[in-house]
Amino acid sequence: MTKVLLVHTVSLWRASLASLLSRDPGLKVAATDLDGVPAALAESPSDIVLTDLDCPDSRDIMRLVESLRGGRQGQHIALAVLARRNRIGDLRTAFEAGATGYIDKFGPVDHLCEVVRKVGAGGRHIDESLAFTLLQASEVPLSSRELRVLSLAADGESVASIARSLCLASGTVRNYLAAAIRKTGARNRLDAIRLSKECGWL
Repeated sequence: MTKVLLVHTVSLWRASLASLLSRDPGLKVAATDLDGVPAALAESPSDIVLTDLDCPDSRDIMRLVESLRGGRQGQHIALAVLARRNRIGDLRTAFEAGATGYIDKFGPVDHLCEVVRKVGAGGRHIDESLAFTLLQASEVPLSSRELRVLSLAADGESVASIARSLCLASGTVRNYLAAAIRKTGARNRLDAIRLSKECGWL
């Protein structure tokens, strides 16, 4: 029996995905949002955490799982993500977080369950439709932190607000933004956001 922790911010999608996964008799599914991850893992250690890159908190979820995995007396927790081909920046973050399962969210349900079992057992899987995008993700010039800061700036957040959200100093946020502008060859912050969106990094 593979123990799955499904993490999604949107309750409707979380419930729907949990229902689909629970149809597989080989999967034992628990579901929560970002805030409930530590308690859920403490209550019932999971073999695999599954999240959706379209989830509003997907990057925070992956970073949290990365910080928690392996911390439970050496227990390994696999990470798998549901993705679309145009989410290059998020795939980069998933790769850096140690994800070993990359599942095209437009694939069949039976395939999803099969991959979850495989990755939960210690295997690796990349759907063929995502392979080229994952290769492109390795060539993104921005670090995951620079992508996160630029993403928040794209949402209209101020430097002070970004600093509070990420528990960083305002000067550090400005440094990340300056690095993003330099690495993208942009003229300014807005241009860096535009270029990053055109490349599919945001």
